[in-house]
Amino acid sequence: MKITKAIILAAGYGTRFLPITKAMPKEMLPVVDKPVIQYAVEDVVSAGIKDIVLVTSAQKRPLEDHFDHTFELETVLEKGGKVNELEQVRAIANLANFIYVRQKKIKGTMGAFSYGYKAMPNEPFVATWGDDFFVASPTRSQQLVAAYEKYGAPILGCVRTTNPEHGSRYAFAEGDEIEPGVLRVRRIIEKPGTGQAGSEYACVSGFVFTPELMTYADKIEPMKNGEYGYSDAVAAMVADGKPVYAMTIQNGRYYDCGNKLDYIKTNIELALQHPEMREELSAYLRDLTKTELLKVAPDHAKVVI
Repeated sequence: MKITKAIILAAGYGTRFLPITKAMPKEMLPVVDKPVIQYAVEDVVSAGIKDIVLVTSAQKRPLEDHFDHTFELETVLEKGGKVNELEQVRAIANLANFIYVRQKKIKGTMGAFSYGYKAMPNEPFVATWGDDFFVASPTRSQQLVAAYEKYGAPILGCVRTTNPEHGSRYAFAEGDEIEPGVLRVRRIIEKPGTGQAGSEYACVSGFVFTPELMTYADKIEPMKNGEYGYSDAVAAMVADGKPVYAMTIQNGRYYDCGNKLDYIKTNIELALQHPEMREELSAYLRDLTKTELLKVAPDHAKVVI
């Protein structure tokens, strides 16, 4: 069955970015000139996705506004002869058909995907988060959908990593490599701990979930915090001998905007690729490394140039 649906999770509180996320969704934080979530949306659309379910919560109304037409703004742009800007904002609203499902209680990743799944038919779908993305060619979602069409089973998007700290950030898949960069999963462990990962396959972002996998959402036990993790559903399916595959996303780079430092790094890297600012920004960064600004004052006082 051809995949035409996606679920993107955007219900979290964004506590790592407080106080700015007190009234602004973290998914709307800008990366150069687009909000984070637009990168995720454009990624799934590139794979032929027509319908996107955004799982949201209170304070997330700006997400709905961003992917809608804005009559007043479009009128101003049209009267001002700003054709490029007008085409740009209209294109955002026309990316896909958007369905918004408000998650009334935080229940973890699998709980959130279950909320979204109720709004669509029993079909396989691309599943991802609204605060991270890949820049890859082919795109992440194109690679995931191609893998699903080949194997006909759930697909977990991964990066290869040996960084011991990642053991406390991501789920890791273990299994038998059936071709370069692809595992038949034998075990998946959610955040095994610093230095405790049993493989190099970190399940970071982007999956294909199937109706069969979604049946395990009601069979798993909650974690200690009362939430339900997607990796537990995957583990239950694997334990029943059902096929699940993990694959590394090729020819690309993963950007995690879920914490301040990685978010800042993402902005810098993508700004350096932006034709309007890369030269001036490159020169600025080179000059910056020569100043006292990068030296941390002992009393953490602000450095004034």
